[in-house]
Amino acid sequence: MDFDWIDVPFDLASLPPKDIEETFEDPFALKFLPDGENSDPRSSRYFSLGKPLSGKGIFSVFWTDGKRYRIIFARHMTPEEEHFYERKKSEDL
Repeated sequence: MDFDWIDVPFDLASLPPKDIEETFEDPFALKFLPDGENSDPRSSRYFSLGKPLSGKGIFSVFWTDGKRYRIIFARHMTPEEEHFYERKKSEDL
């Protein structure tokens, strides 16, 4: 995976790019295409819930063309998102 970290529109001080990238390698990561009026896949934004090796869950919004990934926003998961992630993970086991 190739990530584009040039001029990201959020502060990378609290979430290192390495941690965000690791969430995309999480075998239990959840990725969603949000419902919306924009049906053009070339400009669609996706949501992701995943965990890096450090274990602290990350929610991210990203765009991809299938080769490159551009993170638009990322933050730590809320308790509700963490619960949803863990529930889905236990369903897969």
